[in-house]
Amino acid sequence: MTRVVTFGEVMLRLKSPGAERLFQSPVLEATFGGAEANVAVSLAQFGLEARFVSAVPANAVGDACIAELRRFGVDTSAVRRQGERLGIYFLETGANQRASRVTYDRAGSSIATAARGDFDWSAIFEGAAWFHVSGVTPAISASAAELTLEAVCAARRAGATVSCDYNFRKNLWRYGKKAPEVMRAIVEQAHVGIANEEDCQQALGIDIDVDVHAGALDTEKYRAIAQRVLDEFPNLEKQVITLRESRSADHNGWSAVLHNRRELLVSRKYEITDIVDRVGAGDSFAAGLIYGLLTYRSDARALEFATAASCLKHSIPGDFNRVSVKEVEALMAGEGSGRVQR
Repeated sequence: MTRVVTFGEVMLRLKSPGAERLFQSPVLEATFGGAEANVAVSLAQFGLEARFVSAVPANAVGDACIAELRRFGVDTSAVRRQGERLGIYFLETGANQRASRVTYDRAGSSIATAARGDFDWSAIFEGAAWFHVSGVTPAISASAAELTLEAVCAARRAGATVSCDYNFRKNLWRYGKKAPEVMRAIVEQAHVGIANEEDCQQALGIDIDVDVHAGALDTEKYRAIAQRVLDEFPNLEKQVITLRESRSADHNGWSAVLHNRRELLVSRKYEITDIVDRVGAGDSFAAGLIYGLLTYRSDARALEFATAASCLKHSIPGDFNRVSVKEVEALMAGEGSGRVQR
């Protein structure tokens, strides 16, 4: 079985019910999630061996978090039980013209205080075919950034393919360094880059004339964006960009492009209406892409699998994408009517 390793922070997610404002009623839905943990869960659902690496406190909240990941088949043997707390994020789901809102409470979390040398990367990467990180972890603290760079360098030495989702989070970069100062060194170790158009600009410091807040997106502009990233990072074999047309909080257009230095591939576009939960959609795309590239050996089919998997995630509450390969491939084949399956 193919082994994929992911590294990052897993958090407690506290969400107001339905589309309520935060604390509109005295109830919050408690689940777990986080970029790289979300990817690991999706990959385990797809039948790959997914190992998640992180630091989680040795308390009841940490125990519940580990148990939830294991319930999905994720290997948590490399999760260190250390530190004082699990990070938290509060989510208020938007509707129509009211955007969703995330509030972080993750300062001083276990992974934020972890340091270089805490993890035995040689043992962690034994037998691993792929390693995935995102720009979220290096944004939370200077030590987490150092750990991420240590991890990607170790993965390359171990012969694993490295993917990085640039994942720019403006509310996290507060420890004295700007994102490009950190992220460029990490991306220099990657084989596959994943981003949206804003990530390319903000995480890598690349000046690109594209309005990221426009409702409609011109797909052709993304050939130049992807080519620009590939030119600046000759180590990258592929640059993938997700294209979200945000018509409202409930209605998005969803597609993606992949530049493999030979051609620009454009996925099918999905019109997603009545969105249930878009948090974790990018992570479900990353997981779908990793699975597709490992399984199909076809960039075009891998891109379609990733886009379809992420489309389905918009219909599922919570961070985790609870879909199977069969369900994703059915959507790829055109079964998107939503008819009851009997």
